[in-house]
Amino acid sequence: MADVVIYSSSLCPYCHRAKALLSQKGAAYREISVDMNPAARAEMRQKAGGANTVPQIWIAGDHVGGCDDLYALERAGGLDKLLAKA
Repeated sequence: MADVVIYSSSLCPYCHRAKALLSQKGAAYREISVDMNPAARAEMRQKAGGANTVPQIWIAGDHVGGCDDLYALERAGGLDKLLAKA
């Protein structure tokens, strides 16, 4: 299964939704909390081309975007393919 990284915040409902979908798919993910961590938020922003909102999700090194982008990928039938990347 592909390496999944999600930058998130504990108070963010979109983060919880994104993690729930990934868990439903059986995908293990590495979560990086930006709560009270300006260095992690700056790292996320740099990697995400300036995006400052959470969640920001990468699957197999590809930047998926946020929660809405993850669900759109699922609706389009692309999430399982991306998660299957080694």
